Amino acid sequence: RDHEAARSQVAVNATPPSPSVYAEDFTPGQILELGDHTVSKAELVDFATRWDAQWFHIDEEAADQGHFRGLIASGVHTIAIAQRLLTQTVLNQWAVIAGLGFDRVRFPVPVRPGNVLTGTVRIAEVTLDGTRGRVKMEMRLTDQDDHTVLYAELTIVMWQREQATTPSGGFN
Repeated sequence: RDHEAARSQVAVNATPPSPSVYAEDFTPGQILELGDHTVSKAELVDFATRWDAQWFHIDEEAADQGHFRGLIASGVHTIAIAQRLLTQTVLNQWAVIAGLGFDRVRFPVPVRPGNVLTGTVRIAEVTLDGTRGRVKMEMRLTDQDDHTVLYAELTIVMWQREQATTPSGGFN
């Protein structure tokens, strides 16, 4: 039931996209803009209530007396926002095989209701192996005051253009 409700709230693409960007298309140092997202109090509390129900995420009165002097978003929620921005703006156009993982995830400044978060990705490294490529990225979310609220390093595995139609192997 929850799955059906979630599908009705988000436009779902049931067919894989035709990628236009492959591993060899990236250059280290390249910056990609991911757009922005405004975090409402209702969204912040709803996410935390379902996935990270700590008092400083869900109880406004208690949070006002706590260390952060108000509600703050869950770090997991902040990562989810970054992933959504990344997927909507770039990943759906890329020849992605899989994500290998997030490294060095940091939340230097808390996310608060009303914050407008803007995402960027910097391509850090591209390694090609003849059929696939590993693309290491540095992802950052900043708030409307240009404070970094999320920094994460992540690696994805992508097809190279000539090999995109011949799936094979694992993800070492």
